[in-house]
Amino acid sequence: MKKNIIILSLAALSLTGCGVMKNYDREEVAQPIDIETLYGDALSGDSLGLGDLQWREFFTDPTLQSLIERVLAQNTNIKNADLAVQQVNYALKAAKWAFAPSVALTANGTISKMWDPYNRSNYSDQPSSKPYSVGLTVGWQQVNLLQLRNAKKSTQMSLEQARAAKQAVQASLVSNTASLYYTLLQLDEQLILLKQTKANWAEYLKMQKLLMEAGQANIAAVSSVEATYWSILQSISTVEDNISILENQLSTLLNEPAQKIKRSSLNSFVSPKIIATGAPISILSRRPDVRMAEMALASSFYDVAQAKSSFYPALTLSATGVFSNGTTAAINPGAIIGQAVAGLAQPIFQNGILSATLKVSKAQMEIAANNFTSAVVSAGNEVNIAMKMIKATEEDQVFLENQVKALDTAYEATRKLFAGSNANYLNVITAHNNLIQAQMNQISNRMDIISYTIELYLALGGGAE
Repeated sequence: MKKNIIILSLAALSLTGCGVMKNYDREEVAQPIDIETLYGDALSGDSLGLGDLQWREFFTDPTLQSLIERVLAQNTNIKNADLAVQQVNYALKAAKWAFAPSVALTANGTISKMWDPYNRSNYSDQPSSKPYSVGLTVGWQQVNLLQLRNAKKSTQMSLEQARAAKQAVQASLVSNTASLYYTLLQLDEQLILLKQTKANWAEYLKMQKLLMEAGQANIAAVSSVEATYWSILQSISTVEDNISILENQLSTLLNEPAQKIKRSSLNSFVSPKIIATGAPISILSRRPDVRMAEMALASSFYDVAQAKSSFYPALTLSATGVFSNGTTAAINPGAIIGQAVAGLAQPIFQNGILSATLKVSKAQMEIAANNFTSAVVSAGNEVNIAMKMIKATEEDQVFLENQVKALDTAYEATRKLFAGSNANYLNVITAHNNLIQAQMNQISNRMDIISYTIELYLALGGGAE
């Protein structure tokens, strides 16, 4: 009879469980996405490219690479993200072991003896009773194998989410380090230009004071020049303070005390050569946010399957073997007592809880599907914007280079005219200021290219692993 119950239970599970044993399939669960229109007109080319680049190929400056490696090795956030992955991995191992039976070893014993308060020999000579038993129990208690299977699958998706979260932390650390590093280089370039401007205006102020002493300039003209000079000094001080602040921020990312940051020059940045390439959804799926959104969808898919499986029978199996030195306190020698039990429980009515749980899980899966679609579309738009802005700023760089060349020529010509006493020194200062401003714009434009490249790095998922 017990054997028949077990067979019927397994048959019921195999027949009724086929509807909840499906694996997650993106095409069946998520809304179809038109990849051809996902990126607008910014991208073309093959399916491989920037998405396959690691962060070292985005940021080729050896000094920056060394800095990023230190951040990834020492930063607390990345360490905690790694521990979070380990935690979910342990939970997955526990979910896998849920299929295994429970095993329990039991042992008990008693000792009893009769004492006669009247010292009657026929009572006091009775031996002590010392029965004991040792048993082993193996069983599955109220197990719904379908629930266990879907719970394990859901936990696997949670593990992938944790891994994606760790990748997001790494991508954020890499991009923040690169952004702070190149901003430092930008400030270094600006500081050089400001110090050149300071030297020129100091010379101009000196000349104006000499002219005033000679009666050829008034106090108003001198004061105006002096005010500009002090403004330049204030700008230099602000830039130097900002450099110190950025170095402290980088030290924080390194999880080290404040220190000077070793660095190269802004010209060390080289844009990835395959900047105009294809980026299909398979590459966007590497983005941590897209990946986490899809894993949330897959997890909710298995949650629905788990809710459905609650309607199916739960199986109870147990087997016990006990060795006892006596089935009663007076019977010896020992004996082995065996017992096997099988049962099947089919839910019929549980106050609407099972039905409500299923409806809730289906609604949550629809929400997750919408979030996944939104994440993919947003990712495509971000790639599109970053690629267009890189292209536009690189075109602007050509115009700015030509402008700087022209203004540099004008500045040198004005200096020669001043040397020949055919021009006022103010003309020299004006020409130099125009050149400095153009060079400042050139530095800002170069920094824009770097910033948009960092955005593209993040838009494509933070680099391949």
